[in-house]
Amino acid sequence: MEILFLLFLGQPLWMWLVFMALVAALLIFDLGVLHSDDHEIGVAESLKLSAMYITLGLSFAGFIWWQMGGEATAQYLTAFVVEKTLAMDNIFVIALIFGFFAIPRQYQHRVLFWGILGVIALRGLMIGLGATIVAEYHWVLYIFAAFLIVTGIKMLFVTEGDHDISDNRLLKFLKRRLPVTDELHSHAFTVKRADPATGKMRRYVTPLLLALMLIEVADLVFAVDSVPAVFTITTDPYIVYTSNIFAILGLRALYFALAAVLHRFAYLKYALSLLLVFIGSKVFVAEALGWEKFPPAWSLGITFAILGAGVAISLWKTGRGQAPVHTEQPAAQTVAIPVARES
Repeated sequence: MEILFLLFLGQPLWMWLVFMALVAALLIFDLGVLHSDDHEIGVAESLKLSAMYITLGLSFAGFIWWQMGGEATAQYLTAFVVEKTLAMDNIFVIALIFGFFAIPRQYQHRVLFWGILGVIALRGLMIGLGATIVAEYHWVLYIFAAFLIVTGIKMLFVTEGDHDISDNRLLKFLKRRLPVTDELHSHAFTVKRADPATGKMRRYVTPLLLALMLIEVADLVFAVDSVPAVFTITTDPYIVYTSNIFAILGLRALYFALAAVLHRFAYLKYALSLLLVFIGSKVFVAEALGWEKFPPAWSLGITFAILGAGVAISLWKTGRGQAPVHTEQPAAQTVAIPVARES
């Protein structure tokens, strides 16, 4: 039993196992019980599923408080809120991909579910690598902070035009390298069929798998912004990873409700811009004032204030029928998204 108390990335191994067991149980319950059959997920079901994940994510803060204390809890909650908000743009990209491949709504949950497995693995690799680098070279945090400030400013002033997935380089590469069917085959990611040239049976990729691959790569690109943002809040890999996964689980569940009302959050990009600038700036503010770190409680309060103002203004303006000056997605995200014109 002593092995369970060995430190792994700064925390006892048993804490990591508890979290992974919880996530595994959630995914099994999600696919095996709630969505054992293909069906169209409505807004009400999406909201209920998202509420379950958000409740569990917030409840996990109690476990953090029990094991790591109040300061770690504030850091976890701040990271959870920041990650969930920054991932909002991912909803727009997922909707684009589903629309391009004409994925029926009854199959969309299947794609998002299996995409979660890739997120768990890819985010784990990125966060583990980031934690190792930060532990060895603390000055990398200042690079992260500067990157976030530049990204936030860029989001305010640069916009993108229409997105054309058909002209995407990654999609073209996949179609050149993989045998792809022209149509869906129910919820199958691959099918066996006769090769037109040889007549022999071979494995073909369906558009459903292409959609999954593009969504996975898109999430990886979004992580380039969100992971450094969380590392400027805390360098504890356990808090970074658990907050990331819980935020993404809840957001994927909320997709079916948000996709229909994303236009109501048109002004949220300005709040996200200010949030990134704040997150990056507080690293330098703490250094200038001689603080060991920016107070986590202040960070959490300011984060809620910025995002709350952004949501309130968006709902007020769009409710009155006023469109923002720029309605396109933030350039800091879309210029690097693999489904955008430039990948």
